[in-house]
Amino acid sequence: MTDISRIDTIFFDLGDTFRVIRKDPEYSRKARARICEILGSPMDPDEFYDKVIEPRYAVYRAWALRFLCEAPEEELWARWVAYDFPREIIHEHASELCYEYRKSKGERVVTPGGIETARELKRRGYKLAIVSDLVGTTEVDEWLDHDGIRDLFDSVQQSSLCLIRKPHPAIYYYALSECGSRGETTCFVGDNVERDIVGAKAAGLGMTVGVKYPGKNWPELNEEMTPDRVITAFPQLLDIFPERR
Repeated sequence: MTDISRIDTIFFDLGDTFRVIRKDPEYSRKARARICEILGSPMDPDEFYDKVIEPRYAVYRAWALRFLCEAPEEELWARWVAYDFPREIIHEHASELCYEYRKSKGERVVTPGGIETARELKRRGYKLAIVSDLVGTTEVDEWLDHDGIRDLFDSVQQSSLCLIRKPHPAIYYYALSECGSRGETTCFVGDNVERDIVGAKAAGLGMTVGVKYPGKNWPELNEEMTPDRVITAFPQLLDIFPERR
């Protein structure tokens, strides 16, 4: 059993952990239309998305998962997703294309009680960090500033910036270094047992918490994928991590 009294740092995944997708057909449709507009495609935005963007992105994602690498924004679109469109357009709009692609899936919102829980953990004396796999370099900064929570985190590691994806240990090491923390006194909180939990253990983190919101399915767990604790709502972290001061 993990000695929780030794934990002084908590890393959070973003997708389906700290933030969740709120489905909004109109929000997604506007994002698809904007991708079509940027690239100058004459196709219907939904048809273009379903028949061109998504199949090509699936090929990219298979590459990213195989090599545990996130491609730079321009490379992603020029090599995989929009290779038959003018390179100068991609060069100018790569960041926006990534952001609109993310929005095409739905609106990202903080899970209920997420900010309040993070603030309380910070008040209790824990160092906090984000370690997340995602495409695009502008979305997270915009969100942190919009919600006024940048000060909560000692490190924000994004695969789109460091170009390394979980479960590669390096992305965890970057966060440890920036936080000035040790692996054995750090906990990782994430929903994806095959990447979040496996990677955290590979990096030598001292504790893992699996996030299993209602409707979330996990594969059959082996030792590598089994978290030390499981929560079904983000504020339950406050029941795990006591006051440190």
